[in-house]
Order: sequence, then structure tokens, then C-alpha cells
Amino acid sequence: MKQFKASLFTASFLLLLPLALQAHGIGSSDQHILSEGGLLAYVYVGAKHMVTGYDHLLFLVGVLFFLRNFADIVRFITVFTIGHSITLIGATYLGIRADEHLVDGLIAVSVIYKGFENLGGFERVFNTKSPNLLGMVFLFGLIHGFGLSTRLQSFAMGMEQFLAKIVCFNVGVEIGQIIALIPIVFIISKWRHRENYATFYTVVNWGLIVAGIGLLIFQVYDHFHMVWYHSS
Repeated sequence: MKQFKASLFTASFLLLLPLALQAHGIGSSDQHILSEGGLLAYVYVGAKHMVTGYDHLLFLVGVLFFLRNFADIVRFITVFTIGHSITLIGATYLGIRADEHLVDGLIAVSVIYKGFENLGGFERVFNTKSPNLLGMVFLFGLIHGFGLSTRLQSFAMGMEQFLAKIVCFNVGVEIGQIIALIPIVFIISKWRHRENYATFYTVVNWGLIVAGIGLLIFQVYDHFHMVWYHSS
């Protein structure tokens, strides 16, 4: 019972720590920082957005459960980084936009997917192997990057040094991602050697599914609320 409680507490910490931070939406204070600062301001806001980006971090928590050594962590995080950099830089530069709630809803689906896959959902429910993990990480990286792009495009960026601002924001996102992942990697790697790791694993991944469903419902509700608001 003590081991279960310890697993539950640590799992809750992993899942709720990002939620305890401020929401990762871009607010007026960030707009002020970018308006008053230079390119370094974009690095700062990008890092801040990723550190507080609980939906992005929850997906990465799910990915990290399958990675047992440093080389694998570097490989998978690099693929995820390439994916979200492509859509973050490309969509922002080309002005490709979408409803942010629908994009964030897809990001929530990625969180549900990872928890489901980690728990052997494809084998148990569909009697088939799960899709290639590296390919799925890249695909979801593209979606996460598009979500980041919708946030960045909500700014009044101006046209001066436009591409440089986008790249600096992306650099900040990578810095924030590294900062956020360090404690998560540490906790998972340390817990892997404990006797109750199986319980910890199960609790966290069910938590990912529940958290993903909650985020999805929230985003869908916000989407239809905004549609109703603008149509009334």
C-alpha cells in the first residue's frame, strides 16, 4: 500500500506539475515583452511558453517511458524537435493559421494516444502492433509545432526581422523543452529501478489518458463557445 501511495504521489507530481504552472497561452504581458525587447525577448517567451506548455510536456512524458538510455532520448527528442520546428517556422512564416482550440484538441489526442499505446492498447483492443513510435513522434511533432505557430501568430510581430523573430522563438522553445524535461527524465529514470515501477507506470499512463480527455473536452468546448459567441 505504501508503494502504491508513493507511486500515485509521484505520478500526480509528474502530471500536475505542468498544470500548476501558468497556462501556456500568450497574454498581454508577453506581447509587451516582445514589443519592448529585441530578438532575445522572443527566445525568452518561446522558452516560457514551452515550460508552461503542459499539453506538450504530457506527450513527452509518455514518450520518455519507452526510452531507456541517453542515446534514445536524444534521438526521439531530436525527431520531435525537427517535427515541431518545421511547422512552427513554416506555418508562421507563410501565415498558415487554424483555430487554436482545434489544434490544441489534436495535441490533447496525442496525449491520449501515448498513454493508450504505453498501456498496450493496440495489442489488447485492436489485436495489432502499435504504429512505429519514431514516425508517430515526428507526426505529432508536426501537430505540436502547428499549435506553437498559432500562439506565435497571435502576436503583433511586425515585418522587421520577421524570420529571425520566428527562429528565435523556436530556439526559446527548444531551451524551454530541455529545462522542462530534465526533472521528468530524472524522476522516470530513478523510478525505473524501484520494485513498484510497474504500478507507477500504469498510474502515470492512465493519468495521461484522463488528462488528455480532459484537455480535449476543454478545447472542444472552447471552440464551440467561440463559434456561438461570434455568431450571436
